[in-house]
Amino acid sequence: MTTLPLAHLDTLGLDELLAEAELLTRVDRKYLLDRREAAGVLHLLDPRTRVLAIDGRRRFRYESVYFDTPDLLSYRQAALARRHRFKVRTRSYLDTDLAFLEVKVRGSRDVTVKDRISYDPDSRARLTELGRDYAGETLDERGLDGSVAGELEQTLLTRYERVTLLPPEPGVRVTVDTDLSWTDGEGDLSLPDLVIVETKSGPHPSGIDRLLWRSGHRPESVSKYGTGLAALRGDLPANKWARILRRHFTTTKETPCAA
Repeated sequence: MTTLPLAHLDTLGLDELLAEAELLTRVDRKYLLDRREAAGVLHLLDPRTRVLAIDGRRRFRYESVYFDTPDLLSYRQAALARRHRFKVRTRSYLDTDLAFLEVKVRGSRDVTVKDRISYDPDSRARLTELGRDYAGETLDERGLDGSVAGELEQTLLTRYERVTLLPPEPGVRVTVDTDLSWTDGEGDLSLPDLVIVETKSGPHPSGIDRLLWRSGHRPESVSKYGTGLAALRGDLPANKWARILRRHFTTTKETPCAA
C-alpha cells in the first residue's frame, strides 16, 4: 500500500494549530483521491508545511456515530439537497479518549453551524437523556423541529485515521483522512485505498487547492454519512452522490466481521 510522504515534515502542537487556524471563517473543499494520487500531490507540498503531533503521534483515529430517524430524515434532507437540514453525531478521538456530541445545521445562504458538547465516551453509540435534550434544544434554537430528537437512533458508524496539516499560507488548514470504514449493523464497507483531502481556508482557494487542481482534482460534494449509507443501502435515493459512488465506493454489502 502506498505510504503518504509526510514523515519529513516538521510538527506543531494543538495549541499552535488552534491559535493559527481554528478561529478563522472557513470554506471547506473536499477532494477524493486514491493513495497513489494523494502521495503524488502531498509530495509537492511546501516543505515548510507542518503536521499536528500530540505525544509524538501524527495520525489519529476518529470514530463517528450518526443518529437519524427511522425514516432517515437527516439522510434524505442531505440527499435531496434541502436548504434547511441537520446532522446529529458523536465524534470520538480514540487515541485520547475524548468524545463530543455534535449537532450540525445548514440554514439560509448555505451557512453551516456546528454546536457540540463534551460526551461520555462509553455512551458514544447511543443518545443519553442529556444528549437527546441537547440535540432537541439545539435544533429548536437553529430554527428546526427539535421534537425529532426523540426519534433519533444509531444509524451508521464510521472510522478513519486523520492527519492534520498547517501550510505556511496564513489561515489555511488541511486534513487527510485514510483507512475509512463504515458499518450500519447489517453490512460493512472498507475503502483502504480512498483518501479524502479537505482544505479549510477563507473564501479564496488556497495554494493547496490550486495544487490539487493542477494535478487534475476538483472539489466534490461528499458526505461520510450520506455516501457511506448510500453505498451500504442500495435502495436509498442517492442521485446527488451517484458519480462519487460509481468512482470511489464499492456498493456490495458484506456480512459484518465478529468483534
